[in-house]
Amino acid sequence: MIDLYYWPTPNGWKVSMMLEECGLPYNLVPVNIGTGEQFKPDFLKISPNNRMPAIVDHDPAGGGAPISVFESGAILQYLAEKSGKFLPKDLRGKYETLQWVNWQMGGLGPMAGQANHFLNYAPEDLPYAKKRYTDEVHRLFGVMNTRLATRKFLAGAYSIADIACWSWVLSASRYTRLADFPHLAAWKDRVGARKAVQRGF
Repeated sequence: MIDLYYWPTPNGWKVSMMLEECGLPYNLVPVNIGTGEQFKPDFLKISPNNRMPAIVDHDPAGGGAPISVFESGAILQYLAEKSGKFLPKDLRGKYETLQWVNWQMGGLGPMAGQANHFLNYAPEDLPYAKKRYTDEVHRLFGVMNTRLATRKFLAGAYSIADIACWSWVLSASRYTRLADFPHLAAWKDRVGARKAVQRGF
């Protein structure tokens, strides 16, 4: 059994979607980030960066003590390797997938998160910050749109690259017009039509 420490955010959805896709049994452990539960000592033992999601796998491959993993990209890779799904085993396919996962972790997620913060939560109106981050999300959407012009999924077959990016595209599409990115919009609908994605979301 896997314990999923979770709150419904784009990073949280990635992991619940992946668990549903893999058919792995899991127990949902809510971490209410609005009330500061991510700072509790017991949670920090699992996720020292005080961010969710995190998992504890009580039945790791090879047996032994439970394994805890934090950072959503690392969790996706761990679950892919545990289940044997959504991460190619051949060298080229594996790194084609992982580069898009890392692209999301280092680019799309942080930029979309900052845009959301300055548009919706900043205590003062900062037009420069709003423009900087929404422009960067727009550019990143363009990168995905170009990539998806010639393929159904980011790294060939459906993979953890698509799972990593989908919830962030969904979230950021509230302030970035998907109509400007037809291939990306079609991909969002294609991934969103998957039953496991719907259950995880």
